[in-house]
Amino acid sequence: MRSIYLPLHDGKAPHWLLSRMKKLAKPIITLIIEEFGERELFERLSDPIFFQSLSNILGFDWNSSGSTTVLLGVLKSVLNSEDFDIRIAGGKGRWALRTPEEIRELAKDLDVDVESLIRISRLTAKIDNTALQDGYDIYAHAIVFSKRWWTVIQQGMNTELRMARRYHWDVRSTQPEVDEPHKGIVAMRRERDVINLTSAKSGEARRVMLDVVRDGFRRDYRKLISIVRLKDGITVPKKIDWNAIERAYELQPERFEDLLLIRGMGKGTIRALALIADLIYNVEYDRQDPAKYCFALGGKDGVPFPVNRQVYDEVIAFMRSVIEQSRLGDFEKKMLLKRLSERVRGRVSSGSDSQL
Repeated sequence: MRSIYLPLHDGKAPHWLLSRMKKLAKPIITLIIEEFGERELFERLSDPIFFQSLSNILGFDWNSSGSTTVLLGVLKSVLNSEDFDIRIAGGKGRWALRTPEEIRELAKDLDVDVESLIRISRLTAKIDNTALQDGYDIYAHAIVFSKRWWTVIQQGMNTELRMARRYHWDVRSTQPEVDEPHKGIVAMRRERDVINLTSAKSGEARRVMLDVVRDGFRRDYRKLISIVRLKDGITVPKKIDWNAIERAYELQPERFEDLLLIRGMGKGTIRALALIADLIYNVEYDRQDPAKYCFALGGKDGVPFPVNRQVYDEVIAFMRSVIEQSRLGDFEKKMLLKRLSERVRGRVSSGSDSQL
């Protein structure tokens, strides 16, 4: 398997490719749901390897940050229709900010708890951006949901490194928790200066941090933060929202997740609380980066070979015929899938060097 890494790329997918990606994605999604059930589609989308493989099968770049945002856009176009009872809200940049509005609009057809979904969206973004500080800022966020299940896929960027990493959440039916929430995180490299409060090893640190704000933030804590400049490679944050800590004291949050959602509780403030837990109470947090280090129809930029439009259209037509005959017996279905595999493999091997 080729390692997944996501350099930041500019540009857009061409219309001719996007239209084909949508046409091919629909029968693939339909088959997964009909054969294995709704939960299975959620499980697969929460798997970073499947997600990347699906992007590659549909012909997008194997090594681009755009593989995340483009595939999410394709999935939104396919799933947000009357053909399915699954919806996707969010996207890149301003679309990520509009996620609550999209949830309210899309949830009308599904009879789900809208406010609960909005809280899930906010909290998952806050956890990956604040509780896990790995040097990447979240800029793309999408929540996939149905009446029973949800999962979140989001992407962060490091502008200095010109790299991105993608965060996949486990499939859930309840509110998110900060403890070990991910199915996987894919990136090109592991970072050294990491505060990983999502780790089970950071459980005691989270409890101490919560106790610190609930008991009242003492003045000598602030003095300590101003004096200490470096400890074991962890830089003291320059910006700390002391008002957010005061608000936390007034609100008395019962859970660490509630603390994260308090207005102003950003990276610097959480980093300061983690440092206090370490320096004063000798409770360390996990500093290990949790990040972990597939093409049938070619790739947009000609890697590993150019997309052959004729082959692509033939595969779309064939997949549609599979859907039409999806109620055949198991033997017939296996033969159809075998024909699909042979057709794609034969076309790719004979036309992989051809130019568009």
